[in-house]
Amino acid sequence: MTQTSPLTSTQTGVLVLLRLLIGWHFLYEGVIKLYSPGWTAKGYLLSATYMESFFHWLASESMISTIDTLNIAALLFVGAALILGFKTQLASLIGVGLLLLYYFAHPPFPGYPLGPAEGSYWIINKNLIEAAALLVVFLFPTSVSFGLERFFAKRTLSSQTH
Repeated sequence: MTQTSPLTSTQTGVLVLLRLLIGWHFLYEGVIKLYSPGWTAKGYLLSATYMESFFHWLASESMISTIDTLNIAALLFVGAALILGFKTQLASLIGVGLLLLYYFAHPPFPGYPLGPAEGSYWIINKNLIEAAALLVVFLFPTSVSFGLERFFAKRTLSSQTH
């Protein structure tokens, strides 16, 4: 069974561009953290202004090494998967999860101190916007049009017809 895309080639192209840009951002963040030997999420987690007990638990001595490794691995996986167009829906969901964790550690809620930010925000910040963009990537998968999943989709279709 084949599914025709309700999107024009221009719409698909723009969605692919969105997927690639977000993928690059995640991959870059993961690589920078991987090659910065002193990097740790501990300071960010300990400075959380919302759900402090949860984030302080993540920053505890028994957890922080695992959290740092998982954070880097997730950033690298999401970035590579989005760029390569392979397992993009899974990568999108993992990316949304990471971004929501970053958002809730330092939410721009009225009455809460502002955390590390590249400007002034009120309720909406770049983490929430990028999470919403990843939901678009999840709901409108483009990796069968442009990505490694294209090769697997053709193989699956041809094996179903035999």
